[in-house]
Amino acid sequence: MTTSLSVKTILLILITIFAILPESIYSQSSGIRNDFKKYFDEYKVEGSFVLYDRNADEFIFYNKDQYERQFTPASTFKICNSLIGIETGVIPDENFVIPWDSVKRTQIWDKDFDLKNAYKNSTVWYYQELARRVGGERMKHWLDTAQYGNADTSGGIDKFWLTGGLRITPKQEIDFLIRLNTNTLPFSQRSVDIVKNIMIERDTNGYVLRGKSGWGTQGNEEIGWFVGYVEANNDVCYFATCVQLPGELIENNERVDSFVESRRGITYKILKDLKILDQ
Repeated sequence: MTTSLSVKTILLILITIFAILPESIYSQSSGIRNDFKKYFDEYKVEGSFVLYDRNADEFIFYNKDQYERQFTPASTFKICNSLIGIETGVIPDENFVIPWDSVKRTQIWDKDFDLKNAYKNSTVWYYQELARRVGGERMKHWLDTAQYGNADTSGGIDKFWLTGGLRITPKQEIDFLIRLNTNTLPFSQRSVDIVKNIMIERDTNGYVLRGKSGWGTQGNEEIGWFVGYVEANNDVCYFATCVQLPGELIENNERVDSFVESRRGITYKILKDLKILDQ
């Protein structure tokens, strides 16, 4: 009887302790930063931000309501598209050139491109040709295998991530980036290493930032992305910024430029605020 009482007493003590301990001590923690609204207001956009700090095992959110909302991935899909292109052998490496098709689009895009520069300049026609060479069956296979967003390739092999059915949430963007960085995606190490290299946006003495921006239209909204991760001080912080603006508000070049800038601008301001970046 004495032993039974002792066990019950111990259990009661343990239950009491875990009831009063902060959640972060024994499970993944998260924080809400409503003050980040000022950065979105600065650019006159709506949107959300999420960051996952690996070492702290902590999420930080602004507008968490959008964390599992589906959006068009737009050019953030170029990360996955690059992996698929290399893995299938359609593109042997980052130096593979696809000749310009002579269709005039913009001065920046109207020339031959290799993969690394097509990624850097977000050259849509290059990735459309890559997707056509991969083909619908193989593309669908790899989206399913990699569990990329909703893996919906409807809308055309060269348009499904632009105006078709492909959708992804900020949560899925973060998950994909984690699996990319930890080499747990279903792609060869060679493919992953090449893509990680072309993703580098900033490489300083203090940190390395890899990322990809995107801009697409979904219904009556303009959707902007900047996703990626920062490696610094033996830590990795993954981020996804998604901004939205009613399409009718893109009425002039100045507003377009502001929207385009907002994706990186908001992200960098928040990362500096969190002291993840110092410049």
